[in-house]
Amino acid sequence: MNIKNTTDTNAATTGKMNIFDLLKNIWPYVTPYKWLIAATVTLTFIGSLMAQVNAVVLDKAVDAINALIQTPGFSWDKAVQILVTISAILLGKELVSAFITFFQRYFGEKMRILVSRDLAVSIVGRILSFRMAFFSSEENETGKLQSRIDRGIMSLSNTVNNFFIEILPLFTSAILALALMFMANVYVGLVALCIVPIYFYVTYIQAKRMKGGRRSIFGSHQAVSQGILNIIESITVIKSFNREEIEAKRQELIQEQMTGQQLGVRKQSYFFNGLKTFLEQIGTVLIIILTAYLVLIDYPGMTIGKIMYHVMLFSNVSAPIRQLHRIYDDMNDALIYAESFFGILHADHEVEDSGKHHPAVVKGDFVIKGVDFTYSNGTQALFGVDMHIEPGKITALVGLSGAGKSTVVNLLDKFYHPDCGSIQLDGVDLRDWDTQWLRENIGLVLQKNHIFSGSIEENIKYGNPAATHDDVVRAAKQAYLYDQVAQLPDGFETSALQLSGGQQQRVAIARMFLKNPPIIFLDEPTASLDAVATEQIKASIDAIKTGRTVIIISHNIGQIIDADKIFVLQKGHLEQSGTPDEVYRQGGIYKEILDSSARSMNVDKIAHTIEEV
Repeated sequence: MNIKNTTDTNAATTGKMNIFDLLKNIWPYVTPYKWLIAATVTLTFIGSLMAQVNAVVLDKAVDAINALIQTPGFSWDKAVQILVTISAILLGKELVSAFITFFQRYFGEKMRILVSRDLAVSIVGRILSFRMAFFSSEENETGKLQSRIDRGIMSLSNTVNNFFIEILPLFTSAILALALMFMANVYVGLVALCIVPIYFYVTYIQAKRMKGGRRSIFGSHQAVSQGILNIIESITVIKSFNREEIEAKRQELIQEQMTGQQLGVRKQSYFFNGLKTFLEQIGTVLIIILTAYLVLIDYPGMTIGKIMYHVMLFSNVSAPIRQLHRIYDDMNDALIYAESFFGILHADHEVEDSGKHHPAVVKGDFVIKGVDFTYSNGTQALFGVDMHIEPGKITALVGLSGAGKSTVVNLLDKFYHPDCGSIQLDGVDLRDWDTQWLRENIGLVLQKNHIFSGSIEENIKYGNPAATHDDVVRAAKQAYLYDQVAQLPDGFETSALQLSGGQQQRVAIARMFLKNPPIIFLDEPTASLDAVATEQIKASIDAIKTGRTVIIISHNIGQIIDADKIFVLQKGHLEQSGTPDEVYRQGGIYKEILDSSARSMNVDKIAHTIEEV
């Protein structure tokens, strides 16, 4: 479901969230389930009344038995009647309590599950709307981001569950028990009331002192998640270099650091918990002494039964106090995780902006003027770049690694915005273009394309979800993938993750054929393919290039030399531009790259071999 964000975002973004802020931020996710709230609150009140039955019955039972013993002519029939009545009331109360507890916990758990679902849907929808710069930030690395989201959802949904299943019943029962104590005897009620704030104050000090340690543990959890993810993603490299021990040692150090933090927090927790238990026992002793004294002086309304009555009621009053340390622990965890979670959910400044321009026809005439660009880590990738990428022509971006070629493509696809300068498409500033419409008209094939979990057909149809099976087959043939897929036992229903790297690259190219856009960006599209496959794909790409604006990044001489125009970049600066022949004759970096490529391919010997054959 869609939750409208109407909460105050200041606390979530400043990292200083308190309990009030937490409840205010989570409340919009709870309010859609008003009937569950009403049912849970009603059952809570009834359950709290049931919790006082034992004290009332014990009070009456002790006084009745005491009176029976002191009455001349003791009657077993009367005693049995008292015991049967007590048993019937207590067993009946337990049956009612079991019924109430079942539905109360079921409704509370149902609310937790529903809120957890809504939080997950909201956060996923939110991060999908963020600009690329958000994901390139160091603090938003995949493992860290996943940890923040997972722990945030778990902690916040548990907060909802704890409130309706633990906190609300306990405190409702405590308030009712305290009211009954005051109704029976004001002095005893005052003693019970005086113990409570002292206990709360100790708990407050505990939470305040432990908050820093909990934040450190949270940071360590993120580091652990990111470390494990890095190991999984880099397992081939780790094993090829025999670096298992180094990686294991690195993770061990992180775990040791977190272990020290956890032990420090637990040490403080156990100290304060022991102190609070001692305070609770002081309260119980004071209640026993006071009630016994009032019975001994024959205070009106005070009987032996009232001693047990007040002790049991004080037990109900102190029940939330006994659980308060655990509740405070959960709430403090929720506060820490909520700060991070809602920091993402309310990061309006990270939302990808979009204009409204969406013409019926997109030509692909790009004009780049004086563009500088710097990544979030402070690395400047482009310096005053000027380019005119003409529509319907093939443009190649050439340069050594780190020259800024892929950065240009990222800017043209509106993944990022330039620091200064402007980029226009068909005479309109790129910022004014409808972002989704722009990308619908651009086909992007990267050096390494992501393959989703699912069948080959599902992955190809990612280029056009409305495509038919015949469309998928046609695209696979254009990408020279069909024959290989046809040989698989399950054909297009085979899991795409089972394909080789080269085959997966062909799936990505098939997506582009299926999308059939007027603008195509090719960033090393044949880097993962063998020579024969490269030639096949080149023929397909040549066919689809006709009448489209194509920008290609490649170290493949054949693809560069086919371009109508090339732009040569070096360390973020535009060094040369013109047709391949013109730029080659100018000398410089392009000539060095082309000559080096020819030598590395041993072109002379290859040509000689071909001539002899």
